[in-house]
Amino acid sequence: MDSSKKPLIEITDLVKKFGNFTALNGVSLDVYPGEVHALLGDNGAGKSTLIKILSGVHPATSGKIYVDSQEVKFSTPRQASDLGIGTVYQDLALNALTSVTRNFFLGRELKKGPGPFGVMQKKEMNEITVKEMAKIGIDISDPEQPVGTMSGGQRQTLAIARAIYFGAKILILDEPTSALGQKQQMEVLKTIKDVQKLGHIAIILITHNEIHARLISDRYTFLSLGEVIGRGMAEELGGDDIKRLMAGGAEIGDLRKELTN
Repeated sequence: MDSSKKPLIEITDLVKKFGNFTALNGVSLDVYPGEVHALLGDNGAGKSTLIKILSGVHPATSGKIYVDSQEVKFSTPRQASDLGIGTVYQDLALNALTSVTRNFFLGRELKKGPGPFGVMQKKEMNEITVKEMAKIGIDISDPEQPVGTMSGGQRQTLAIARAIYFGAKILILDEPTSALGQKQQMEVLKTIKDVQKLGHIAIILITHNEIHARLISDRYTFLSLGEVIGRGMAEELGGDDIKRLMAGGAEIGDLRKELTN
């Protein structure tokens, strides 16, 4: 990475235990502005636990987290959001029956007037929704259309645009292409590239799809059973290297299962 830049987020020796079970064991990771950093690993690798710690759902047992070079401590999703950490989960938290705009603002609607009696500013909200989605590559002709009429790729873009508009400078994407058809997967990957081009957002891409990771990522970190088993720059690791590390993680998991049976 450019030595003049500093990581937006840095995780050092993160450990998470649930009773006697160690879900994460000494995980370190950093992500720079304008970078897509892929976190790869099979089910049970520790990816979900790491997401939940960074999103404020679970506290870490030990280790440190730095945002903008400042050590931070948080224990709720709201606190994580206030620090600029935005997470887009697989379920997207969208209501298919309500409009694109209502989903974009969801609980943070613009109102004019005091308290609960304020009048919703629909025109301004529609304009913001269209503008923010266009920034990352999706043109919405009718922001009043129900979200249920959108493609899976467009829904992902809506969730991403919402996170960015409300202050996310560190964007965590949880398996954004899973359960989508190939065309929709490409829509989502293009959206991620468009977000990267904005230049000021650090992106953590959680995935087990090594092909998608290779298409858009600048760096890789490989997790297996809560530990980092490899890392590298995109230009340093070829397809065979990535497959080997992915397969190695799965093999380690299988061997440990045999030992505990």
